Amino acid sequence: MMEMNNVWFALGMTLFAGLSTGIGSAIAFFARRTNTRFLSASLGFSAGVMIYVSFVEIFSKARISITEGLSQPGAESQAYWMTVASFFGGMLLIALIDKFVPEVENPHELQSVEAMGQGQAGIDQRKLMKMGLFTALAIAIHNFPEGMATFSAALADPSLGLPIAIAIAIHNIPEGIAVSVPIFYATGSRRKAFWYSFTSGLAEPVGALVAFFLLVPFMAANPWLMGVVFAAVAGIMVFISLDELLPAAEKFGEHHYAIYGVISGMALMALSLLLFE
Repeated sequence: MMEMNNVWFALGMTLFAGLSTGIGSAIAFFARRTNTRFLSASLGFSAGVMIYVSFVEIFSKARISITEGLSQPGAESQAYWMTVASFFGGMLLIALIDKFVPEVENPHELQSVEAMGQGQAGIDQRKLMKMGLFTALAIAIHNFPEGMATFSAALADPSLGLPIAIAIAIHNIPEGIAVSVPIFYATGSRRKAFWYSFTSGLAEPVGALVAFFLLVPFMAANPWLMGVVFAAVAGIMVFISLDELLPAAEKFGEHHYAIYGVISGMALMALSLLLFE
């Protein structure tokens, strides 16, 4: 029987990760310049955490979980195939979502605070508002599977919940900037800009609730399903790291700080796994 404490913890971690878009919104309003070194290192750190934990911890645990759930002759070989298929299936899911979100509204096209501010001059306010709303919608679409991934990871292994939630939260901060700035320039209202940015992150806890109500009942009847979901989570996180976080970190022109961040994230994740194993 699944402990409700674990469920509440997983939901809490997903809520924290999703609503960090509000932090990005606040930064956009109060920071005069983007600290490119810090942002590059932070995004690299987030990628390092997610890549390391996906390959070293989640993938192997998913394989073990599937093997135990199948409990039949030849289960090990079958479980390995299922783990690999689920891993790439998670990548395919997030890649398809990326594919069907129009490029112009894709939230991964990040900009600095000052560049966005300068770029809004002379643009029609209705176009700005539309840009902000479409960006919020795009982020919500992207955040939905991320919410399912964060929730599933925290539910399967609570010790991984906090570092993964922090990594996703760092990833969501620049997205908050991308939503709030055009809406602020269109309306002149910090409150509206913050609200749209903040609520765009609600898709993550919604994804968590969908995972809970749809997946958990099936997991109870099919123990191997948790391993399949866990492996898909690993695929989603690796894709996010390679497709979003690292290119965004590089875009700010601080290559070495991005790499230092990746290594630091991996080292910290490795240390935490060693200490709390």
